[in-house]
Amino acid sequence: MAKLFTHRLRVRYSECDQQGVVFNGHYLFYYDVALTELWREVVGDYASTVDGGDDLVVAEARIRYRLGARFDELLDIEMPITRLGTTSMIVRPVFKVGERLIAEGEVRHVFVDPATHSKKEMPAPVRAALQPYTSAG
Repeated sequence: MAKLFTHRLRVRYSECDQQGVVFNGHYLFYYDVALTELWREVVGDYASTVDGGDDLVVAEARIRYRLGARFDELLDIEMPITRLGTTSMIVRPVFKVGERLIAEGEVRHVFVDPATHSKKEMPAPVRAALQPYTSAG
């Protein structure tokens, strides 16, 4: 069974819209925060990855909204990695408050050379670090 990384954050008042729920655009920001923390825990400092000649860009993202998270709620972002390809990876984030499913999605990242922005193979050390968190989706 694959390991599951989860990042928790508290919804801030300024992130809520006039309906009193988190504005939809914030979920990709929350995802990015969770990915940064996953990377920090599993791979290491992201700046070191870039300094080493590897970068990661979003190629595709989709979010399906179920319910709205509200001010001051604790939002858990589960980060299952469902695919490690040759040059890309797919994460299917799940956003929850307690047992309430708030949103879910899929984000495909592509590895690139930071100098040229051309696609490149996923580095072997990154693959090895992420492999335990990978499951078939």
